[in-house]
Amino acid sequence: MTTFVRWVRHLLTPPWWIRIVFSTRTRAAIEAAIGRAGRDHAGEIRFAVETTLPIASLWRRVSSRQRAMEVFSSLRVWDTERNNGVLIYVLWAARSVEIVADRGFAERVRPAEWAAVCRLITGYFREGRVRDGAIAGIEAVGVLLARQHPSAAASAGVAGSASLDRSGLL
Repeated sequence: MTTFVRWVRHLLTPPWWIRIVFSTRTRAAIEAAIGRAGRDHAGEIRFAVETTLPIASLWRRVSSRQRAMEVFSSLRVWDTERNNGVLIYVLWAARSVEIVADRGFAERVRPAEWAAVCRLITGYFREGRVRDGAIAGIEAVGVLLARQHPSAAASAGVAGSASLDRSGLL
């Protein structure tokens, strides 16, 4: 994507748009999916959606991946007992999905598996099936977590979360 197109997408996507795309009902479905997936693994899944990048990040040419790493850190997804937190990050204006996994989990999954989950989500999004894409991605990450960190009664029930704050981050 050219720099000009990137700027246009980010500047013309209104911050409130994400509340329409990820409605209250969709957010509730995402939280429920995280809860269901959490029964089978001892990790933590977080789902974050950002409408656009902040202007300063656009100016600095921050990539979707770099922003996902920043969000991973700011949400403290890395702060789990076994270092097995996973962030599914969506940057809506860029039509980008990134998965960031903590060090206790990232190296146990092949890059092709992470890429497949991202393609799964974006495929649904392209069809306009946002809720289905988010849930499919959460379920796929849950399977990967369960394979590497199976549940011991879900390790005290830590499953993850999704929330929308005033800055447009879901």
